Amino acid sequence: MRPSMSPPASTLQPVADDVWVVHRPLRFFGVEIGTRMTVVRLGDGSVWLHSPVPIDDALAAALDAIGPVRHIVAPNKLHHLFAGDAQRRFPAASLHLAPGLAEKRPDLAHGTRLEPGVPSPWGPDLVAHPVDGLRVLGEVVFFHRPSRTLVVSDLVFHFGPHAPWGTRLFARLAGAYGKLGCPIDLRLFFIADRSAFAASIAAILRWDIGRIVLAHGDLVLHGAADSLRRAFAFLGPLPA
Repeated sequence: MRPSMSPPASTLQPVADDVWVVHRPLRFFGVEIGTRMTVVRLGDGSVWLHSPVPIDDALAAALDAIGPVRHIVAPNKLHHLFAGDAQRRFPAASLHLAPGLAEKRPDLAHGTRLEPGVPSPWGPDLVAHPVDGLRVLGEVVFFHRPSRTLVVSDLVFHFGPHAPWGTRLFARLAGAYGKLGCPIDLRLFFIADRSAFAASIAAILRWDIGRIVLAHGDLVLHGAADSLRRAFAFLGPLPA
């Protein structure tokens, strides 16, 4: 598992065919953990944005060069701050919300809810999977089948030795330093139904995952499926 270094802000970093990311600084309780927007070009040529970051004119032009932005996703109840701004930047795009986010952000309530069992509105190549058994967070993960890319927000973190010292300390405490890890606060406080959560993780692991794009920390470009299994080993044997 080798980390990727973060590119300069406002640049699109290619990750796989039709998949890019944009990294921006972000502090959480004073600790720099960064955040990342994922960009996918769908089979019809349109563009899908996951967890938007602030989009300036240069980044908007780079996105327009890929294709028309048609879908904007706020993937949990924490990754929503710039979703409204992104839709104002791309008014032809549809907004898609994690379960429960509309109640937290009434100004975004016009968006489509990503509900369990409902087919993805952008087609079968990009699968949406709401994670069951979690309180508060409302995490939805996504799998881009053509590139075998898993896209997550706060389900797992991964920080390495190049991170600032405060970030490295945070990552050690979270259980995500030098490895992909499910953060300790999620394990201790956010799992409301352990069986339902384990079933969701088992369903994710049945995908043929080749890489993981996460919002916080380094991308996992090698050994992704095994890294994910190890991150959730604390759950014990998972449902078949």
